[in-house]
Amino acid sequence: MNRWENWDESKVRVRPNKKGSRPRTKESPTYSDAELGRVVTVDRGRYTVSLDDRAVSAVRAKALRRTPVVPGDIVGLVGDTSGEEGSLARLVRIEERSTLLRRSADDTDEAERVIVANADQLLIVVAAADPEPRTGFIDRALVAAYDAGITPILLITKADLAENPADPAGLVSHYAELNLTTVVSSRASESRDLSASAVEELQELLGGRVTAMSGHSGVGKSTMVNALTGADRATGGVNAVTGRGRHTSSSAVALLLPEANGWIIDTPGIRSFGLAHVDPDDVLAAFEDLVEGSADCEPGCAHESPEGGCALDAWVEQGRAGEHGSARLKSLRGLLASLSGASEGPGEKRLGSVEP
Repeated sequence: MNRWENWDESKVRVRPNKKGSRPRTKESPTYSDAELGRVVTVDRGRYTVSLDDRAVSAVRAKALRRTPVVPGDIVGLVGDTSGEEGSLARLVRIEERSTLLRRSADDTDEAERVIVANADQLLIVVAAADPEPRTGFIDRALVAAYDAGITPILLITKADLAENPADPAGLVSHYAELNLTTVVSSRASESRDLSASAVEELQELLGGRVTAMSGHSGVGKSTMVNALTGADRATGGVNAVTGRGRHTSSSAVALLLPEANGWIIDTPGIRSFGLAHVDPDDVLAAFEDLVEGSADCEPGCAHESPEGGCALDAWVEQGRAGEHGSARLKSLRGLLASLSGASEGPGEKRLGSVEP
């Protein structure tokens, strides 16, 4: 008799799959039960997320390992979201971002760095002195803000150190032709506290919004954050030799504004604000005092010089860009040259006090 005549499939012994017997699927879980919160800090692979009434520590799910998660992100959490000591949730989803503030190491570096997500405003902080203000930094921050669809606000600190506290270092008049909200802050000589009027004005401007704060080290970002939030962020001075500030914030952190029902995201002091991710054609949008004059430029104008068909020189000479039009045009051309890979001129690279 053939030994296979009485054989049937029930006698087959199947070896278990070493990788598991769960059928493979391309469908990802929706995590419909995930709790939504805002990322407030990122520290070595751990994320602190603010839920309604508690702060939760979380790690990122494996599926998101290539996706940057930054302060301001709205994320979905599953697992232990109690916020109790030793608890750890899992970050499984990033909600669609309304805005994304980015920068690169320099203007030719293709690798961009995501700084803040979902910000409505960018508070650009410069000091009137100690360290000296850098108009080039302000212009770069304006370009990045407009490119991201974020409203910029200029905060000038240490106005009490300037010869003219009403127009410290000439910054107010330098940007007078722009639709740019400017706040001037100083310290009272007796108490060294920030002026109450500046803090109140910022509370009103930041109320109900998410605001990213950016500036060089030593300009007083953390001091203002402490005044606005009641936090105790470390503050530092300025190196007497280099004129540069000392880093006191090592990572970005989102803080709730209790009086204004908003958020402010304090970012570490930066050395440079690269714009490699910005299309050169979009840079002009940050120079609204020059935009109208570009209407007379020849098609495809690179705004380099009159010989190239640029009408901005005539616009500035006619005084239509204000008394600082010449310096503003020089800054625009320096940025465009840097984005193209050419070196900015000495005046632009120095980025010191405002040019006349």
